Amino acid sequence: MATLHHIHSINFSSVFPSHSSSSSLTKRSLSYKYKFPATGNRMARLYSSSDDRAKVFDVVIVGAGIIGLTVARQFLMDSDLSVAIVDKGLPCSGATGAGQGYLWMTHKTPGSATWDLSMRSHQLWTMMAENLQEQGLDPIVELGWKKTGSLLVGRTRAESDMLKGRVKQLSEAGLKAEFLGSSDLLKREPDLLVDKDTAAAFLPDDCQLDAHRTVAYIEKGNRNFASKGRYAEFYDDPVKCFIRSDCNGGVEAVQTSKNTLYSKKAVIVAAGCWTGSLMQDLFRNWGMEFHVPVRPRKGHLLALQNFNSLQLNHGLMEAGYVDHPSISDLESSDHGRDLSVSMTATIDAAGNLLVGSSREFAGFNTDLDESVITHIWKRVGDYFPKLRSLSVSDLSTSRKVRIGLRPYMPDGKPVIGPVSGLSNVYLAAGHEGGGLSMALGTAEMVVDVVLGRPGKVDSAPFAVDRVLE
Repeated sequence: MATLHHIHSINFSSVFPSHSSSSSLTKRSLSYKYKFPATGNRMARLYSSSDDRAKVFDVVIVGAGIIGLTVARQFLMDSDLSVAIVDKGLPCSGATGAGQGYLWMTHKTPGSATWDLSMRSHQLWTMMAENLQEQGLDPIVELGWKKTGSLLVGRTRAESDMLKGRVKQLSEAGLKAEFLGSSDLLKREPDLLVDKDTAAAFLPDDCQLDAHRTVAYIEKGNRNFASKGRYAEFYDDPVKCFIRSDCNGGVEAVQTSKNTLYSKKAVIVAAGCWTGSLMQDLFRNWGMEFHVPVRPRKGHLLALQNFNSLQLNHGLMEAGYVDHPSISDLESSDHGRDLSVSMTATIDAAGNLLVGSSREFAGFNTDLDESVITHIWKRVGDYFPKLRSLSVSDLSTSRKVRIGLRPYMPDGKPVIGPVSGLSNVYLAAGHEGGGLSMALGTAEMVVDVVLGRPGKVDSAPFAVDRVLE
């Protein structure tokens, strides 16, 4: 094991169950409020926590959401480095597992800050599905992969004009895109309410995934490297502190409740909406200010099992999804909540109808709010008249509600890259609702940055320094 130098640590004991410290080198501590989502009792550890050997890895990843898991995958496939991934809970227990799983480009804007990253990720997901087919495997079974095509639906003349311009932009950017007027749209989606001003931008090549199947597939692939001594998972093992060396300005180890994981090359923080508070308290303990403005943005999604009352042939999203106006008449609404509800609808690989979705700032609260579900159902009914005869209470036997916290960034761009002042710490967070769709491109970017290689996509727009306050 590498020689340890003078260290500092951050103590998480006020949040996690107390454990006696195994290190006599800790100089000072700070109460820390970092917490991963709660999970069940399933364990997925490939490295025995009772093993007394030094746990030394080239790369330690904090956070086992879709970003953390795909970053681990990329290191394993694209280098000879060893990787450990740590999480208080289990994969798919946070924002990743609560989403719809769409990989749609129809609502994205060519030339925007995230366009190239989204395009690259879309290409990589498509390549993964094609590779599965070449191996004789079914992408639907392995990933929940469906080439549904997507429809961005407008209901006013102004939205129709906007969609015409968007189709032109998307086509010029190299995507197959088509503008559908009311008659053509009705042929594609007979259950959709269509009048003379209704129109849509149609992208036939857009796809969707099932997050749980995709995560299971990625985990399985990562675990193939465990027998070679290159991969280990430390799930249900909350992080308690980071250990920093004054010698090189880097983080030497990640201390969890049961293990000390030493890193020789890089520590990647991919902790979703908890990333900001983690890094802020880490720096404060060292007498420095560091604020990454990642905030949790709560979302509700309604999943209806064995629901046969509606025919959907594509994934649908209303044109105002990105900037839908806030709702002010909720009983539980308050200033600063900024709740909005927009229509999205799709059928997943298991045949469930997924409809949504909501956005609001409610801190780290993940409680079910029935008033939000009522607003979602009403909004979906505005587009699909067949659903208006059913109330939310009629759905109680078939429904499940997914609630997740999107990692929101004020400028709409994730933070991806090194942290100034810490020679081996990198962030990969703040993708909000695009974590799944941007995951593979993000993973590729992180590995290229860590290894000092030219990237397929420019990482400068996502630099951590741009958001520091």
